[in-house]
Amino acid sequence: MKKQERERTAAEKAARKQRRAEFMTIFIGGRQKRVKRPPTIDGMDVDEFIRRNADPTWLHQNEMWEEHHELEMAGRIDAPERAEPDDVPV
Repeated sequence: MKKQERERTAAEKAARKQRRAEFMTIFIGGRQKRVKRPPTIDGMDVDEFIRRNADPTWLHQNEMWEEHHELEMAGRIDAPERAEPDDVPV
């Protein structure tokens, strides 16, 4: 008969839960490897969180021009108005 497994202690369960939250298992060359999980904020990727929640001022201060331009094109922020040649003061 197979030897009966003992129950894990609370400390072992907590350590296992913490390891599972910190690492993920991937396959490389047919073998399993444990690698650190990418950082997330509220369960979403950091870049996605910035795209959804950053305001134009923050994007400008952090020189994130591509995201700022994407927001302008999507119509979520107003693009700066361009002066017409007749409106330019002399």
